[in-house]
Amino acid sequence: MEKRIVCLYKRPNALCRLICFPWAGGGTSKLAQWGRLFSSSVEVSSVRFPGRESRVKEPFAKDMTALVDDITSVLLKELQEKPFAFFGHSFGSYISFAVALHLKENYGLEPIHLFVSGAHAPTSDAFLHIKNTRLCDTDDEEVLQYIKILEGTPPELLQDEDIKKHLILTFREDIRVLQTFSFKKEERHIPFSCDITCFNGTEDKPYDLEAWQDLTSGDTSFYKVPGGHFYLLEPSNEIFLTKHIIRCIENGGL
Repeated sequence: MEKRIVCLYKRPNALCRLICFPWAGGGTSKLAQWGRLFSSSVEVSSVRFPGRESRVKEPFAKDMTALVDDITSVLLKELQEKPFAFFGHSFGSYISFAVALHLKENYGLEPIHLFVSGAHAPTSDAFLHIKNTRLCDTDDEEVLQYIKILEGTPPELLQDEDIKKHLILTFREDIRVLQTFSFKKEERHIPFSCDITCFNGTEDKPYDLEAWQDLTSGDTSFYKVPGGHFYLLEPSNEIFLTKHIIRCIENGGL
């Protein structure tokens, strides 16, 4: 359990659990630290994907189904105990959506709120561009340049050859998983009833956020936050995000 789900600030009496899903190539350190910023009513955990950190010796997930099954197998019991919400950034938004969909379809469980960041709706034509990208098949230098453009990795880490190689490998494998995911919304079928909040950096590329509102019968909100793709790493933005998430969860009728 603790290898797959990281909770640095345990709150057994919390009313709700917030499960965070990191970006492509990312680990748990940043999002797991959010727990220190939340009130006692919310316990924060971050999912650790295979192939990194304490799971570095495990093989990467072969496809989206395998990754969703891996996450669900350790989360299911806890998610049956009390309300929960999901937050995902970029790649993590798609994983959180896929896990939420699996929980709804197979166990009748649904987050009380889905927070997505820096990601197209999975029904959007724009999402097809990601599925068709050749990043996972290009040479290391091209992947590295893409990682640098996103500006989410401290430059000093990229000076270490072993860290750089593993980051490139991890990023490539995460994109490969994403390319195995497909979701087609059936006519008149809306998969969720929870509220969805969409965040995006003002300097990031535009995302088809509005298509998320077709995936729930609940309310959908949109927020532009100062910064690029990794706007959420800025301390001021981190505070804004966590305060907003707390407010949404506490106003959710818990």
